[in-house]
Amino acid sequence: MKKFKILFLAMLATISLFAPLTQVAKADSLDEPVMTLGTSLTSSQRQGTIDVLKSQISSSNYNTLTVTGNTLVTYLNPSGSNFNSNSGVWSSAVIEKTSSGSGINVSIVNYNGSNNITTISADQYRNAALTAGITDANIYVTSATKIDGSGALAGIYAAYAQNGNSLNQSQVNAAQKEIGVLSSITQANDGKDGYTDEQLNNAIAGIKSDMAKQGSNITVNQITTIVNNNLQQNNLQNIITDNQKQQIINLMVQIRDSGALKDSNFKDQAQKLSSDITSQAKNIFNKLNTQENRNFVQKMWDGIVSFFKGLFS
Repeated sequence: MKKFKILFLAMLATISLFAPLTQVAKADSLDEPVMTLGTSLTSSQRQGTIDVLKSQISSSNYNTLTVTGNTLVTYLNPSGSNFNSNSGVWSSAVIEKTSSGSGINVSIVNYNGSNNITTISADQYRNAALTAGITDANIYVTSATKIDGSGALAGIYAAYAQNGNSLNQSQVNAAQKEIGVLSSITQANDGKDGYTDEQLNNAIAGIKSDMAKQGSNITVNQITTIVNNNLQQNNLQNIITDNQKQQIINLMVQIRDSGALKDSNFKDQAQKLSSDITSQAKNIFNKLNTQENRNFVQKMWDGIVSFFKGLFS
């Protein structure tokens, strides 16, 4: 009898030892796409949203998640938002995992021919997802009514939690701060000659990539230098105001402090994001690569070369 008790206790210890490992392994990925649906949608809007999002994913199987005011409170209020349990949610999304190294891809899908996401751009969603710790995923966002699009992002965070893969709240807070900063800068510069949202988001992705190369111990001075370099590379140095630049620097310090730079995938995902933005907006970035817009250092070097060519001629 004594031997039986010892054997039984040993079995319990073994089960308790390996149970957490099994749970972690299950949490590594979204096995099936997750569709997040705003709770404020009417029955016809909900079905219309399902039809729109379902047409974008490759799998016929997916899980659904209703996003409520409480979801907004849980994921967005810690970063400074003021939602409550009665807040309405219309913007919806579907997220599906993709192969390693494919990066984060976001598309805002029209609902009945209209883009109803009024504030957050696809590239802003992508940068926020990167900061929050999401990797290698296709995300499709839509809304049946005109809305800023915060509910869709909260739904994506909740989708990860539902599948046992909760994101780091500090990174989520930084991601939400990022949405606010980038949206406000784009709105402030809307219609200004020489400015596009793609340039700003490409600069932000480049900043993150350069920061990741330096590591999590990067200093504020190093961050400031990286911000200046990337703004210049995207021809924004004379458009972004000093106040806006300081907002970006403060944001990057928050991203550093959130622990995002400790993720081994962060640099590669940031580089992939920057490459994708440049590729998808070739017309914009080709215009930047002109003699008129070449950076000061290059112009100065060209002048030196021309001087000595003339001297020896």
